[in-house]
Amino acid sequence: MKMYEMYLNQIQRFPLLDAESERELAVKISAGDKKAVTHLVNSNLRLVVSIANKFKKTYKVSVMDLIQEGNLGLMAAAEKFSPEYETRFSTYAYPWILQYMLRFLHNKTSIISIPQRKEEVLRRLSTIQSEYSEATGKKASKKELALSLGITEDELNSALECLYTCTSLDSECMEDGSMTVGELIPDFTYDPERNFFIEIAKSNIKQLVADLSEKERVVISGRYNFDGLANAPTLREIGLSLGVSAETIRQTELKALKKIRQALNGKTLELYTA
Repeated sequence: MKMYEMYLNQIQRFPLLDAESERELAVKISAGDKKAVTHLVNSNLRLVVSIANKFKKTYKVSVMDLIQEGNLGLMAAAEKFSPEYETRFSTYAYPWILQYMLRFLHNKTSIISIPQRKEEVLRRLSTIQSEYSEATGKKASKKELALSLGITEDELNSALECLYTCTSLDSECMEDGSMTVGELIPDFTYDPERNFFIEIAKSNIKQLVADLSEKERVVISGRYNFDGLANAPTLREIGLSLGVSAETIRQTELKALKKIRQALNGKTLELYTA
């Protein structure tokens, strides 16, 4: 716990940022300023600690290891943060941090009991690895780890084998039984940034379409299947519902799309379309 307390004291010296400061840093990050990335990360280290503390009582993992993994997610988010997102950085970074932590928990959490001596070796091993990395800036070899633990390399290897255990995907891993191991398996196809853009796209599409005339809204909604129908209506079907020809619907669609393009005012089209 001493290392955890020291870490908390260290990160307290980095002041929190207001929205305007985050926007200024985002502009610099978009221009390739690495110092701006570091500044943004340092000012949000407390966010990672806050998220890690939600897991430390439920899982038998080092909170510092969890924080370290969360910091990797924080750095990934900072490098991609842009002023065009129009949101606070903590909102954008949260899913990145959570994804890295859940991936770590999936890899490290073991439901199956192991011998007490081996469990103690693994617990001490995590601390020694962190201290060695901080002191030397490199990863300790198995020989160095075994020497620090006061055991042989064979004993170390035997303990390390216990890290790779299996458990039922239906096993409950939350105290209230609300979550199973299977639900914690990370989805590597999940892309926080893409999902974020999709939400922006939905919001902006609704705003752009709302500015159209009633007839244009009906045409665009039908042509791009806003209602999520199994089969989008054809030009003829939309024309019949409005009492006009298919050609009239086609011309109305082109007119509506032209209005939307003008409303974009030169902004990147990808930001508004999903």
